[in-house]
Amino acid sequence: MDRYDVVVVGAGLAGLQTARLLGERGVHVLLVDRKSSLDQSIHTTGIFVRRTLEDFALPEDCLGPPVRHVRLYSPSRRSMDLTSPHDEFRVGRMGLLYERFLSQAIRAGVEWMPGTHFAGSAKLKDELIVRLDRPTSSRWVRARYLVGADGATSRIGGALGLDVNREWIVGVEEVLAGVPLEGPPRFHCFLDPRLAPGYLGWLVHDGEEVHLGVGGYPTRFDPLKALREFRASLNGIVDLSRARLMERRGGRIPVGGVLRRIGNDQGLLVGDAAGAVSPLTAGGLDPCMRLSTFAARVIGDYLETGDARVLRAYSGELFRARFISRLWMRRMIATIRQPALIELSFALLGLPLFNSLAWHVFFGRGSFPDLKLNPAPQPAISPQW
Repeated sequence: MDRYDVVVVGAGLAGLQTARLLGERGVHVLLVDRKSSLDQSIHTTGIFVRRTLEDFALPEDCLGPPVRHVRLYSPSRRSMDLTSPHDEFRVGRMGLLYERFLSQAIRAGVEWMPGTHFAGSAKLKDELIVRLDRPTSSRWVRARYLVGADGATSRIGGALGLDVNREWIVGVEEVLAGVPLEGPPRFHCFLDPRLAPGYLGWLVHDGEEVHLGVGGYPTRFDPLKALREFRASLNGIVDLSRARLMERRGGRIPVGGVLRRIGNDQGLLVGDAAGAVSPLTAGGLDPCMRLSTFAARVIGDYLETGDARVLRAYSGELFRARFISRLWMRRMIATIRQPALIELSFALLGLPLFNSLAWHVFFGRGSFPDLKLNPAPQPAISPQW
């Protein structure tokens, strides 16, 4: 039976970042994913914000042109423009980016096992026995630690007795090519509780690709029907007559905030599995990069020292405290069902205070807190396990 220091389940952005950094640190890592190729079944729009672009070295050829302009629309399609002096957003070419990160991880010594499902784990003394299923066979491996990067409905979280996401919205989008760009690259946001209850419709055109989608609470709308209606309503805003469908994406987005119990002495969760998504904007790529980077540092230190107290720094309770205001705003948004209320709120955006709030939501830098390991374990913080 093969033995690894860490088994990472899920090769999205969170799993790739965690595995790559651990591999570069000399940790023996096995990375598994149910997909046979990482450019299949991508779930995220892939919008990177300025803070992420400044703090992480993302490959230039895996990013679309910069976007500085945002246009907001009310249910009646009144519009309001926000413009930043900075390059605020870039849409990642996620399939290419995943493959690039995977190549870097493999060069760092990470073993790659595609087309594989996590089937369960059991504790045996100071190790885990992990069962991994492939279409025609099963494999058991030993691991010192397990990382769940397996999305909003994480099986790893349940297997390790950690928390699981209970609140999410669902999104569906089309990636289009051949759409003429009028004016600068722009992020269009449509606020309409009938079209996208609890979230929004979006159209991002960076001059190369168009991402057109809707999201909302799954009990309150039919995503595919809403997407069709949304696309049909865009005459006069964008010319889709010659658009070519490149890809359709969809999936769940957790919006309940970072989970409280996201780690113990057997494993931890990263990315969507940990609820590391802004409750307000549903943006998850910046929290994903930061939390995954921090997780790799915590795991590396734990494996080197064998001191389980190091893991206490990886506490969802500590991270969650930074998102109280956004959680309350998420609760407020979830209750809005009348377009008239959105129209009223939209009218208020013309006032300096509310305009400043909109600016902060779209262009602010308060995504996920910068995370630092304490120089020594802090006994005042109780463990999560």
